[in-house]
Amino acid sequence: MTIEPHALDVRPILRGGGDPFQVIMNAVDNLVPGQGLRLIASFRPVPLFSVMAGRGFSHQEEDLGNGDWAVLFTPEGQVDDIRMSAGDMDLDGWPDPARQLDLTDLDPPEPMVRILAALEKMEVGEVLFALLSREPLLLYPELAKRGHRWAGNFDVTGEVYRILIRAGKPAHHVGA
Repeated sequence: MTIEPHALDVRPILRGGGDPFQVIMNAVDNLVPGQGLRLIASFRPVPLFSVMAGRGFSHQEEDLGNGDWAVLFTPEGQVDDIRMSAGDMDLDGWPDPARQLDLTDLDPPEPMVRILAALEKMEVGEVLFALLSREPLLLYPELAKRGHRWAGNFDVTGEVYRILIRAGKPAHHVGA
């Protein structure tokens, strides 16, 4: 059975000068497992591509003309509701976490700041386990940019997001 993608036209929000990001994220949060999102915007939403990739969606773009774009985001790489970084489908080879952080009481961006700081002190291949009060959508692109791998999902209550992060290559500073 194929599930029709949810259609969301954010052009009225954009014409009104608003930011549709939260509306888009709310729509994504309400998708049923396996359902895609067909987004219509008055520009090519390039920054959204990495955010959606971090949530496990691939995309296909369609130029509608007059500056309008339709983008179909299709879920991929989800195993038992676990969201994973691109290229990872098997966590069995990952070592037990070397560090654990409970960041559920912190407001953004503090959890992301602490996770990235902790990863800078870890050896390549070590694993960090963190508990968060929400899914770290803005963290995913930062992890990918720094060469880290991740897998995460909500616990059974749906209130705590659990994430495993395997440290990748450390960031090098130019001139350092």
